[in-house]
This record gives sequence, C-alpha cells and structure tokens, in this order.
Amino acid sequence: MRYLNKIAITACLLAAGLSLEAGNPQRAGSAGAPELLINPWARASGWGGVNIAGVTGVEATFINIAGIASTEGTEVTFSNTQWLVGGNINVNAAGFNQAVGSNGVLSANFVSFDYGSWERTTVNNPDGGIGEISPSTAIIGLGYAQRFIKSIRGGVNIKIYTTSMVDMTVTSASVDAGVQYVTGKREQVKFGITLRNIGPAASYDGEGQSVTLVVPNGGYAQEYSERSETFELPTTLSIGGSYDFEFEEQRLTVAGAFQSNSFEKDLYTAGVEYSFKELLSLRAGYSFWDNRDYEVTTTVFTGFSAGVSLDLAMSKNNDNKFGLDYSYRSTSFFDGVHSIGVSISL
Repeated sequence: MRYLNKIAITACLLAAGLSLEAGNPQRAGSAGAPELLINPWARASGWGGVNIAGVTGVEATFINIAGIASTEGTEVTFSNTQWLVGGNINVNAAGFNQAVGSNGVLSANFVSFDYGSWERTTVNNPDGGIGEISPSTAIIGLGYAQRFIKSIRGGVNIKIYTTSMVDMTVTSASVDAGVQYVTGKREQVKFGITLRNIGPAASYDGEGQSVTLVVPNGGYAQEYSERSETFELPTTLSIGGSYDFEFEEQRLTVAGAFQSNSFEKDLYTAGVEYSFKELLSLRAGYSFWDNRDYEVTTTVFTGFSAGVSLDLAMSKNNDNKFGLDYSYRSTSFFDGVHSIGVSISL
C-alpha cells in the first residue's frame, strides 16, 4: 500500500514538472470546441474550479473525474448558467452518479448550450429574409471511477461533442482521465491530477460546405464542395492540492491548482472554502494567467469568483441531502457569469 501511495505522489509531481512549459498563448483561440473548457456547475465554479484534489459528486465530471468515486449511493445534479450576461447564452447541465459494487461509480452527464437566434444572411441574400440561425452545442459524457485503495481514486470520462448550425455540423470524441490521492489522519491532505479533452482533430461537414461557381470559359455554373480545415481540441493538464483545517463544527479548506493549456496561457488558481456543519458553505477563488512571455490579454475574465451552498438533510442520519448552489464569475466585459444548481443525494 505504501508503495502505491508513493507512485501516486510521484506521478503528480512528474506531471506538474512536465507541464510547466506547455502553455502556448500565441495559439489562443485557434482550437475548436471551446465549450469543452466551460465549467457548467455552480458549486465547483464558485472558487474557480480549484478543487481538483478534493472535488466530489457529479461536478467532478468536469473538474476531475476521479472525484465521482466518493459517491456512496445515488446523486443527481442540475445546473443553469447565464454565460457572459448580456450575450444571451444559456448553459444547462444535468448529471447522474450511481455507486456500483463496493468501490466503483458510474456517471452520465449532459451539457447543452443555447446561443439564441438571429436573422440568417448569405452572399446572395445580404438583407436576410430567409429564416433564422439558431446554433446549438451538446456534450454527452459517460464516466467510471473507482477507489482502488482507501487513499487512491482514479477515473475515466468519455465525451461526445456535437455542434450544429443551419446546414453544418461537427462531432468529435474525447477522453478525460484523473487521479486523486488522499492522506492524513483525517484525510485532510489531498492531491489531484487530471488530463482533459484528449482526442483527435475534427472538422465541419454538411451542405454548408458547398458553393456554386461559374466554370471558367464554360459559360455555366457548377456546384463545388469546399474542404473544411480541421481543428484540434483544447487539451488541458491540471494538478492541484488542498488542506482541510477542522474546528469542531467548522471547516476551512485552502486549495491551489495549476492548469497547463495547449492553446492558451498557463493558469494558476487559489481558493478557500468555509463550511459550517457542512450545512452552509462559502467559497471564493482567484485565477491569474502566466503573462511573463505574452502580456496581451486573451480572456474577458478578471480572475475573481465566489459562491455559496446550502445542504439540507432529508433524513435523520444525513444520508439523503438536498443542495442548492450559486456562483458568480467576474468579467471585464459583459456582466459576469451567474450559475445556479440543485443536487439530490440518496
């Protein structure tokens, strides 16, 4: 057992060292499927998604899939996010965790993006009058995690990403993998590492790729099919740690995380969560980007986030709970990001 523990710690430290130079800010915005980087869950986003080491429940499907292994029965979570308020973008998420066997947990999660609608225009119809455009995106995930020994959890999440707009669509698959390591007399020390959005390049397809042109010297028109350029997925590698300070019926958790982005600056996040009787929880986080080599701002987020949660017992032994979550993320443009969620644990 001690040997396995040492392997887990070594793996976390090695991954952190390998990722220090992985950020590539010059390629910011050149990846596709940016929705894969949006955290749709209210509780985890309240402190910037920093809790890679200790996240549990359905929200672990985004932060670190290994965290779902802490589910002891059944958990259902729903969340709605008003993304960049003023832009009319809604993000809805639903997730389901179910314990199987003595150490395993299965998870199913779904995230949908509604961008609103606007009048459609084309080269031949610049004034519109030919209907509306209403793009949509969906992410469907199936995950499994297991507690291998008391202190080590690991999991994998397989995701299908699809986007459609008028007569063009794209579908791609990716995989998340993560590990959590817990130690200490009261399991107050936690480490975690996760690699997300690992998958092949994808491209758009559909009738929207066709164009009608006049054949040179032919005197007639012919339809041609354009090739869509492929795009890569926004792969990230994250490592984090946390420590729980316990004071009778109160808990204070301090957490930190580092995220290496394939198509953006590296990201550092620090956060704190205060809980009273595991009934009322307050949390705040701050993220800052590595600007040493590229000082130009490439995000609308200021880095500050905050949230609150209320967990109500539905049974005398506290096995069944109802949770209500809210979070806010500050932005330099728009009016921030607001998320609200509910969860039921049975």
